[in-house]
Amino acid sequence: MSPQPLKDKVVVIGGGAKNLGGLISRDLAGAGARIAINFNSDGTRAAAEETVAAVKAAGGDAFALQGDLTRVAEVERLFAEAKSRFGRVDVAVNTAGKVLKKPFVETTEAEYDEMFAVNSKAAYFFIREAGKTLEDGGRIITIVTSLLAAFTGLYSTYAGAKAPVEHFTRAAAKEFGARGISVNNIGPGPMDTPFFYPAETPDSVAYHTAASALGGLTRIQEIVPIVRFLATQGGWITGQTLFANGGYTTR
Repeated sequence: MSPQPLKDKVVVIGGGAKNLGGLISRDLAGAGARIAINFNSDGTRAAAEETVAAVKAAGGDAFALQGDLTRVAEVERLFAEAKSRFGRVDVAVNTAGKVLKKPFVETTEAEYDEMFAVNSKAAYFFIREAGKTLEDGGRIITIVTSLLAAFTGLYSTYAGAKAPVEHFTRAAAKEFGARGISVNNIGPGPMDTPFFYPAETPDSVAYHTAASALGGLTRIQEIVPIVRFLATQGGWITGQTLFANGGYTTR
């Protein structure tokens, strides 16, 4: 296989500035891709600019565009800008998400609406816009959660809002398959990133760390190669959720 399997390809990454998204941006750029990085908040701008600079310093090409993916017009703008700048889009990876750990009876309507906007609505329209924009033979990848295979409380809106993405993925895989486009999810276990810790206590962190068969939290470095595989050699896999969690949950 070529050392640059994504040479001349264009990748759009939702939430591509930092943590898992930032590492995916850098890794796929290293595989030859040109990268369109979405970031949401002003607080993430510096990380987005740093990731763009790192890609360019390594000889690649990238740009960052701020946008709230819960707004359909912003999703459309992201894909349109990527195609305008680079002439095409081949791979779309959505890492955006939000965690809420809260008892069912204490969850507010506003929290429910926000969780489904970030984790479900944004994912739906990201996949929709990818389906409208990608070249034939493209790849669509969404980061979900291994809690989709868990029997647990307290994450009703997080896992619940990610659950529809599995059917979005199956439906899109069926509809886009004639164009050779594969559509898949990756469900990491609890990841050792700043995204994880605010919702947890020291006791729950210890539990999640010990719960996987292989031991430890999922590291972003363990997810990135799976993203790269699905974006390159893994095109015959479609409509699936791959649980990459060290044996944390299974079906």
